[in-house]
Amino acid sequence: MEAGLAFSSDRGSGARSPIREWHARLQGLVEARLFQNTVIAVICINGVTLGLETSDDLVAWSRGAIPLINELILAFFVVEIALRVVAWGPRFFRGPWNLFDFGIVAISLVPDAGAYSVLRALRILRLLRLLSQVSRLRIIVESLLRALPGIGWIGVLLGLVYYVFAVMGTELYGNTFPDWFGSIGASMYTLFQVMTLESWSEAIARPVMEEYTGAWFYFVAFILVSAFTVLNLFIGIIVNSMQSLHWEEEEEKRVASEEKAHNEREEMLHHLRELHAKVDKLEQRIQADGASHGNGQNPD
Repeated sequence: MEAGLAFSSDRGSGARSPIREWHARLQGLVEARLFQNTVIAVICINGVTLGLETSDDLVAWSRGAIPLINELILAFFVVEIALRVVAWGPRFFRGPWNLFDFGIVAISLVPDAGAYSVLRALRILRLLRLLSQVSRLRIIVESLLRALPGIGWIGVLLGLVYYVFAVMGTELYGNTFPDWFGSIGASMYTLFQVMTLESWSEAIARPVMEEYTGAWFYFVAFILVSAFTVLNLFIGIIVNSMQSLHWEEEEEKRVASEEKAHNEREEMLHHLRELHAKVDKLEQRIQADGASHGNGQNPD
């Protein structure tokens, strides 16, 4: 028992080595709520200053203060990324959001002169770091990415609907309205305008209906299938993906909570065993002292 406790103590002391303890403190710093809120505030300020920098009058009025603020904010981002890399080590590059942040900061460090002047416009991408810092935005983006396969198949279905109605429109109305239905491409573009419900009735449907009385059925059927049915499938898949992701996060929190409770119970049992062993050892010592004391009192 004592050997096991000694081994456990040695292992615990090894886990508390100065380097690992320093890493733990640094991880606690970069994961602290105050630090994360500071990063979010700096990102928002940077978004404002980058917008102000597009105005030459404001830059001249600030006497160079706005570009200086942007440079200081970039330095802050570099230090923040460096702290996270040091805190987590190689594990930092395993997270897709970490790579996203690292890439945006790396782009900002590229000189924006000469052949790389186009990268000057990409500095506003720093504002996209809000996607990785704000949990609600991160959930939405992850839900959209997870829904991409389903959205792709709905896109195939929508393309099939477009093609069918474009061929029908070209065959029915191509001769009379060549600008709208003269070819498959023109028909698909016209149908896209109809699907957006932008002036489709007055600009397209009614002129066609004046020549073809039954054309209303063609347009109404297309709108019902495309705008009201297929597009709602997009929304349904995205909402379902967000709900699934929410359930998974709740399940992860539940598992983490149960694991934490289990570890706390195991630690409590370990302390109880140690306490029990110490009590047994103390009782044995008391009995031994009592026996030796009794022998000293009765020399005969």
